[in-house]
Formats: sequence, structure tokens, C-alpha cells
Amino acid sequence: MSTPDTIRFRFNQAILAAAVIAFIGALPLANARAYLLPVLLVPLGVGVWAWRAGTDADPQELRLRALFGQRRIGWEHVVEFATDARGRAVARLDDGRQVVLPAVRGTDLPRLVSATGQTLPDEAAGTPGA
Repeated sequence: MSTPDTIRFRFNQAILAAAVIAFIGALPLANARAYLLPVLLVPLGVGVWAWRAGTDADPQELRLRALFGQRRIGWEHVVEFATDARGRAVARLDDGRQVVLPAVRGTDLPRLVSATGQTLPDEAAGTPGA
């Protein structure tokens, strides 16, 4: 359950709308023959993924959510944040692994860091008296 100080990153909700439209569009096909009913599972799966997948950040940890399950990473295990060639945010962990943060873009990194209660060095240097 999210608390008021949790920052949530989710994919664009237009994906969910497209999944609903695809589900409605697949209904006549699925009703034509019984063996075509599993066709409905594709837009249903995409819709659930669009609604659920993303990254939650709070002062204690990162939660990476997928279609099934979630992964929790404590802030003490995060060494740094970076971006990959596609502009996605990546967390480098203390064991050398890199984890792509779902639904977090490189431009979202200042918001992500603010979830820890810390500030970025550029922001601290830009304030008067720093």
C-alpha cells in the first residue's frame, strides 16, 4: 500500500485504453469459434500490465512492479542512477548489476531522488547560500 510520501511512476494510460478497445474488437472473433477464445487473453494481459507495471519510490525502498509480482530494492543497495541509450532510467546496484526502472525516464531522475529526501548536487549548488 502506498503512503503519502510514495512517488509512483506508471506507463501512459493510453495503453490501457488501447487494450480495452482491442478487447472489444476481439469479441466478435472470439465468439465466432470456441478455440479462438484465448485471443481475448492478449488485450486482457496488456491491460493488466498497463494498469499495474511501474516503479514506486519511498524513503525506504524502490518497488519495481511487473504484470506478476514485484521486486523490492532498498536504497542502501543502490549505488547510482543513470540512463541507457533509449533514455530509460537504470539503477546500478552494489553487487554490480543494473536494473531498468519500469516507467521511469531519464528526465524523471530528480523526482526519483527526491523520494529519498536527498537533493541532487546541481540543485544544492543552485540555491543561495550553498
